[in-house]
Order: sequence, then C-alpha cells, then structure tokens
Amino acid sequence: MPRAIPALATIALLAALTAAPARADRQMDPELRGVVAAALEPARCFEDKYDRAVWFAFMEPRLARYVKDTGEREQILHSVHCEAKRVDIPPELVLAVMDVESRFDRFAVSSAGAVGLMQVMPFWPGQLGMSNDQLVRIPENVRMGTTILGYYLRIERGNYPRALQRYNGSLGRPKYSDMVIDRLVSRWRYEH
Repeated sequence: MPRAIPALATIALLAALTAAPARADRQMDPELRGVVAAALEPARCFEDKYDRAVWFAFMEPRLARYVKDTGEREQILHSVHCEAKRVDIPPELVLAVMDVESRFDRFAVSSAGAVGLMQVMPFWPGQLGMSNDQLVRIPENVRMGTTILGYYLRIERGNYPRALQRYNGSLGRPKYSDMVIDRLVSRWRYEH
C-alpha cells in the first residue's frame, strides 16, 4: 500500500504539468506575442549586403589608422553600426566619440575610471547585473555607450553639443563636444 501513494502523487503531478500549458495559453496577452517575436528576431543592422559592403569599404581604411587588427576593426564597425541603428543615432557620431574618448583602445581607462572604447563608467555593469570585464568587450561596451549617448540625445532633443557634454559629464563646457563634432566632420563623415 505505501507504494501506491507515490504512484498516485506522480500521476497527479503529471496531470498538473500537462494541464498547466493549456491554462497559460488562455491567459496569454495578445500583445505579448509581438513583443516576444520582435525580441527573438535578430536585429537588422544593414539594409542588405550592399549597404554593409559600402559601410565597411568606406570606414575600414579610416579605422585601420587606429586599430591594426582586422578582426577587431570589423567587430568595432559592425557593433557601432548595429547599436547606433538600434538607438537611432548616426554611427559616425559613435565613431567620433570613440576617437575622442579612447582613440579606439578597448582597454583604455580614464583618470575617472571610465573604461573601453566609449569610456563607460565602471558602475554600469553592476547596475545592470553584468561583470566589469564586459566593459572591455567590444559589443558590450559599444551597446552601453550608444545606449547612454542615445538617451542623452533624446533628452536634449537632438542637440549634439548638449548631449555630448552630458555624455562626458561636462554640461555647459563646450571643449569636449567641439572636439567630437570636429572629429565627426573631419574624419568620420559618411556620404552614401
């Protein structure tokens, strides 16, 4: 008789587990399907292969002056384009920020403790449940930096100088924003 109780408990558990998905389906929010589907689809960074080829052909030789490793250059250019598109900011602006902030050194650390290509402050990984070593990884650093820059551009309604000054922590002092805008115009302008 004691063996019958575990068997009955197992049958009851299996019945509950098979019934659970049916109840979950009935409770599913119709809008959630679209949100989940969008999150699962890979982001389209480039319109097509031609768009990607033109971007790389135009920017890769410029970046080669600063980043000698071909693989690293490709990863930077890909991450910059994808992340800038994700937050709706010009990828050339991101390159100009990197140029001024770190000179494209992903291991750069500022006197304030900012790290990587976009000089992200080290408190961000902890706030986001990430590890500090992710700050020197190209995709993660670019994602955090472009997200922060995009946020400031939205707050400042597209005003580049003010958004850049916020990004740098120098609001009201134009030296930094002037340098980034100068690099944008003189080195990273992309005509397509």
